[in-house]
Amino acid sequence: MESHLVRSWRVQLLTGLVLLALACALGAWVLARGNDPFAIDAWWNGLLPHTETDSVLFDFSLVMNSVGGTWVAIYVIPLGGALALVLLRRPWAAVYFVAASALSAAAVQVLKHAFGRARPDEILIVSDYGSFPSGHTANAATIAVIAALLFPRVWVVIVGAVWIVLMAFSRTYLHAHWLSDTLGGALAGAGVAFTLAAVFSALLAQDRVRIQARRQGAREASLADENPS
Repeated sequence: MESHLVRSWRVQLLTGLVLLALACALGAWVLARGNDPFAIDAWWNGLLPHTETDSVLFDFSLVMNSVGGTWVAIYVIPLGGALALVLLRRPWAAVYFVAASALSAAAVQVLKHAFGRARPDEILIVSDYGSFPSGHTANAATIAVIAALLFPRVWVVIVGAVWIVLMAFSRTYLHAHWLSDTLGGALAGAGVAFTLAAVFSALLAQDRVRIQARRQGAREASLADENPS
């Protein structure tokens, strides 16, 4: 059990640090180019409508804009998720969720001010300073990785990946970000989630041990009821 915990901790830490390094490297590449968009950025940006504000995709993107970056993302999702984890009797998972969400948002702001990339001229909404990385996509990636680590199921991973892609699409559809900004955001958000998972690994293991003990106790009580002495 202990050796498995050590291996898991090391893998999570290495994965997180590598992802964060890749996000920083991409940002440095952006900065070295003088903030000019990459060819794929210009191509993708050119494919999307620049003035359309009356469509299902535009409305969908506005909803994602609110869910991923307003008070919903800042308060409702972290606190609601933490409350759900507490009700599931996973208190350290709740602390990890809140801490990762806060650190992800802070890391995004640091990177935004470090690289200072200009947003696309066609932006259809009002947004804050800095295009790289996408804070909305970083938040989506943080949540997706947390969910996959806490509830390791294939369907959780798939839903999380779809959530990241949809958020990234919505940010580019609104021309709030270049495509590479969303990649940088996904790398940063996932990197924070993995890194903090390593930091919280022993505490998260305590949650799992308590849950397993509770389930074992419930099974033993059920067997005792079925086979009274």
